[in-house]
Amino acid sequence: MSTTTARVYNFSSGPAVLPVSVLEQIQRDLVSLPGVGMSILEVSHRSAVFEQVIAKAEGDLRELAGIPANYKVLFLQGGASLQFSMVPMNLLPEGRTADYIITGSWTDKAAKEAKKVGAVNIAATSAADNFGRIPTQSEWTLTPDAAYLHITSNNTIEGTQWHSEPNVGDVPLITDASSDILSRPIEISKYGLIYAGAQKNLGPAGTTIVIIREDLLQRSSKSLHTMLNYATHAENGSLYNTPPVFAIYGVGLVLQWLRAQGGLQAIARVNQRKAAKLYAEIDRTGFYRATANKDDRSLMNVTFRLPSEALEKQFVKESTAAGFDGLKGHRSVGGMRASIYNAFPEDGIDGLVDFMREFERKNG
Repeated sequence: MSTTTARVYNFSSGPAVLPVSVLEQIQRDLVSLPGVGMSILEVSHRSAVFEQVIAKAEGDLRELAGIPANYKVLFLQGGASLQFSMVPMNLLPEGRTADYIITGSWTDKAAKEAKKVGAVNIAATSAADNFGRIPTQSEWTLTPDAAYLHITSNNTIEGTQWHSEPNVGDVPLITDASSDILSRPIEISKYGLIYAGAQKNLGPAGTTIVIIREDLLQRSSKSLHTMLNYATHAENGSLYNTPPVFAIYGVGLVLQWLRAQGGLQAIARVNQRKAAKLYAEIDRTGFYRATANKDDRSLMNVTFRLPSEALEKQFVKESTAAGFDGLKGHRSVGGMRASIYNAFPEDGIDGLVDFMREFERKNG
């Protein structure tokens, strides 16, 4: 019998909704892991128990994402924000330039951190359009033989998403995939490095996944601070220091749940269907207005406005009372934002659409 209590529909951008079955397993096993006699919160990271946990998590991640053998998987700390610094510190040699395509607040922050390390070229930006679209390739000004090109695959705040990888030839493609990792299949071999905070699609907050092509590890200078060196973590199997044991355990459970759903192709179909329902309601009459260019709309973070800020405040108040939490847009852009990651249930989309329709009937 289910042990859950009443739950609201959690549209938060992160930390975000987790599968109920995962939460229930954590609840059942929190005091004592089966056959272990202690909690995952107490298990040594040097123990055989945790070695099995992290190995299983990495194996499931490799299988789900189709990660080639010549890529290392790292479980790090510091969130995606620390990667804004670690990427250039490891991969931007002196005398080289890194290209950044700025499509929102997070890529902008990443580029600012990179500028503290070395030369950065803003190859393109959609800032003039309030980051409501992804720049087309004809707008890019790339650096010949760049050290790498950095993008953010999904823009959580602005509600836009790259729906295909940039064509960059032999230049390593780096992406912050924090808000859409494992939401759909991608070809890992097109990337030099992928990083993602766990707290949106992968599990609880506390660990950051880095998938890095092995040849790029050679760029990590031995003079670099030990904990900021990708090679350190690769050589030590993410166990150089005490890793976030519980967070990795949680990621492992989410990966098992994702496998049970049928993998990335299956979850991609669900995500497309969920987003289509919500965008169809937004577009239905014009009362609601999507903020992202139609061709660049995110399947993870649906952003929209109402006719006035007063109505938006009313919408937030009434939707929260109706059991829909976290719909207020980011403070920097306002409006509404529905974050509908992998674990967000489809019946929550149906409920929100019904609420939106009734709200429009009363206030339109």
